[in-house]
Amino acid sequence: MSTQKVTIDATIDAPVERVWKGYTTPADITQWNFASDDWCCPSAEVDLRVGGTYKARMEAKDGSFGFDLEAVYEEIEPHEALTMAMSDGRKARTTFESAGGKTKVTTTFDAEDQNSIDMQRDGWQAILYNFKRHVEANPVDD
Repeated sequence: MSTQKVTIDATIDAPVERVWKGYTTPADITQWNFASDDWCCPSAEVDLRVGGTYKARMEAKDGSFGFDLEAVYEEIEPHEALTMAMSDGRKARTTFESAGGKTKVTTTFDAEDQNSIDMQRDGWQAILYNFKRHVEANPVDD
């Protein structure tokens, strides 16, 4: 099986410290980690260290479907990059590039073979845009 890599990105109008916090804090993750308004992320766990785990529960709001995304952090460079290995063996690397008070977030992930590349790209991109909206609407740390 040759794994195709897919890349998505978004530029967020927030400093890299806030973007990093929003991407790695469970309370933030539950607010943005879904591709459409009929889905939600009721729980997230983050053990932000190499070898630590990431877990997020994603569910349709009507209860018709849900799944757990689990991964292990393989690389962490605070405010710069992180790499996760998902439980099915695929990897995702996200980088954070600071420029002029804004942050470009780029994720490259290994595609799976159940859904089309376009569907996967669109889904991951929608989640990243949700993340962008969340961080920009919540600029100050609580």
